[in-house]
Amino acid sequence: MHRFVLTNAQWAKMQPLCLGKPTDPGRIGGDNRLFLEAVLWIARRGSPWRDLPPTFGNWNTVFKRYRDWVKAGVFKRIFDVVSDDPDMEFAMVDATIVKVHRHAQGAKGGPENQAIGKSKGGWTTKILALTDALGNLVRFVLLPGHRFDTVGVAPLIKDVEFGGLIADKAFDSNWIIEELNERKAKIVISQHQRRAQPLDIDKDIYKWRHLIENFFGKLKEFKRIAMRSDKTDSSFEAMIYLATALIHSR
Repeated sequence: MHRFVLTNAQWAKMQPLCLGKPTDPGRIGGDNRLFLEAVLWIARRGSPWRDLPPTFGNWNTVFKRYRDWVKAGVFKRIFDVVSDDPDMEFAMVDATIVKVHRHAQGAKGGPENQAIGKSKGGWTTKILALTDALGNLVRFVLLPGHRFDTVGVAPLIKDVEFGGLIADKAFDSNWIIEELNERKAKIVISQHQRRAQPLDIDKDIYKWRHLIENFFGKLKEFKRIAMRSDKTDSSFEAMIYLATALIHSR
């Protein structure tokens, strides 16, 4: 018997977003809750799909269903429904690097097209995240591991309203400072020593930055995310969305 992780309260939020419900047109899917437990088993264990225990059904059938849900954007919608009330008094931005397993290499179009790049740590992917003031994920983008953190900031903050932005000195960029000034948002970004006139930031608020680091720590408890094993960025994104939905709804 395998340990299941979805509570009844979590399942109640996710169930309406699942495909193949009796009320949906077309083919009715099997047990959607068991299917989500299967995907979470893969996410938590970091195992290949072929190692999925028979309790969850045929591994290839589960994998094909997973890809269907990825293409349909189901995991993003599940994340959205459990993350619909962010505290945007402040936002936080930061990045974390994950190593890429060799099983995740070889997708069509080359590694760059799947947010995989070679850095000092070998083949890596960078998860650049925007969280709310409580450290709950709002948005994220994937970047090849060798790209600068600031490359992905623009799409993260586009059309997102917040009272201030908290970040470390990797994000002390002139264009980010100018953008925040235009928004009249409070700037809580650690300053580079090379800046001629460093800004005076609120050091007490800056300490809140540990909350986004805590989020990354929780996310990397899922072994398939701590070491990327998905060839496509869409599959890897879906794993992050589902894992985060579980974290947010605990």
